[in-house]
Amino acid sequence: MIERWRDERGSVLAVELLVCAPILAGFILLIVFGGRIALANQAVQTAAADAARAASIARTATAARTQAREWATTSLTNQGLACHRVQVDVDTTGFRRPVGTEATITVRVSCDLDTADLAALPGIPPSMPIEASMTSPLDKFRERR
Repeated sequence: MIERWRDERGSVLAVELLVCAPILAGFILLIVFGGRIALANQAVQTAAADAARAASIARTATAARTQAREWATTSLTNQGLACHRVQVDVDTTGFRRPVGTEATITVRVSCDLDTADLAALPGIPPSMPIEASMTSPLDKFRERR
């Protein structure tokens, strides 16, 4: 009779494992999703900072737009961020201000992060927008065109 009682206790453990395993797997996927979002936010902020700095040392507004787009996409690629779409918006109104006045350039980078591989969790979209904006000062006494 003692052996039979031990066998029944083992079956309860199997049922508990069967119930807890999907919950534990979902929790682990949720942690992975949160980590991916945090790393993506950091990568997009870094790309925006790189783009703003590159744009701020350009001589013209057109060159600033080109440099910002190039640096933002290069930064995201170097960091291994999987984006469906990358958009770089550059505010070059600071180039219109006269030399000797303070001016800034602002770059906004947005990335549609690919999260399709985490679709096993309910409520997670196949892509998620991540945005960051950075501002960099233009040299006060540098020629602006």
